[in-house]
Amino acid sequence: MVCLGQAKRESEVSSIDAANDPVLTASETAKSVREIPRNRTGSALKKADNRAAYMFLLPWFAGIILITALPMLASLYLSFTNYAVIGLPSFVGFDNYVRLFTSDRRFITSIWVTLKYVGFSVPLVLLFSLAVAVALNRGLRGLAIYRSLFYVPSLIGASVGIGLLWKEVFGERGVVNDILALFGVAGRGWINNPTFALPSVIALNVWTFGASMVIFLAALRQIPESYYEAASIDGANAWQRFRRITLPLITPVIFFNTVLLLINSFQSFTQAFVVSNGRGGPVDSTLLYSLYLYQQAFQQLQMGYASAMAWILLIAIGLATALMFWSSRYWVFYGDR
Repeated sequence: MVCLGQAKRESEVSSIDAANDPVLTASETAKSVREIPRNRTGSALKKADNRAAYMFLLPWFAGIILITALPMLASLYLSFTNYAVIGLPSFVGFDNYVRLFTSDRRFITSIWVTLKYVGFSVPLVLLFSLAVAVALNRGLRGLAIYRSLFYVPSLIGASVGIGLLWKEVFGERGVVNDILALFGVAGRGWINNPTFALPSVIALNVWTFGASMVIFLAALRQIPESYYEAASIDGANAWQRFRRITLPLITPVIFFNTVLLLINSFQSFTQAFVVSNGRGGPVDSTLLYSLYLYQQAFQQLQMGYASAMAWILLIAIGLATALMFWSSRYWVFYGDR
């Protein structure tokens, strides 16, 4: 009896507790929990990272605007003016451009000399750099040493010191004439001869083939050896392997080097300036376009005229580059094609 009474009292107490503390449904539970806001800390960190990125990019933006964009716009304006540094520029319209193509014979000569320089130096640099890269790719001992030795001229070839050295090498008492004298050949002043002055400058540019060679060598080392082994099993000789395997696979690198060489060759200046003492001689045989532009700007102080020449050069380089990209669809082969 006592146990039954105690059980009855416990059941009454539990029913009272249940009535005072009812079970909440799922919706009521969700409402009772305070909603957590979105990650405000993550958003703040992202904004801070963006600000830091813009701060790091600020020097580049300042450089591209102050050093490149604004001077280009100023040069474009000056190309339509008569500006001699001393005094204010006076607007003349297209007179500078008209005078360049109608009454300036040295301007036409500089175009012709530059075209010959580019037409000979670019293919020769490509041939020499590719030939040396193929030779170094055959597993020579001390490859790093040879690669460095061939690359060094490309670092110093555009310097004034090398230009002076080249002038002495091809002078009347230079090393070239000393070597020719060993074979009984009478030398000459190569730099002072209108026929051989430009080829001497082209030879100096070809001597700096190291950068293109390193790029070619990197491309050759990416070609799987299994391709050559399969071709050898099929009976292909060395020339056939080079023509059918190597050349097609490195056409993107040939295209890359050609574009870089074209742009640099059109802007070549230091070698011709040093070899000809800044005159482009003898008889304007080394009067490259950039050298004539320099003469007009800093010797004749015709800044408006020189600005027009600079914009013509920019358009010519752009057209040559665009032509290269257009022609690449016919001879450049990529892996996904």
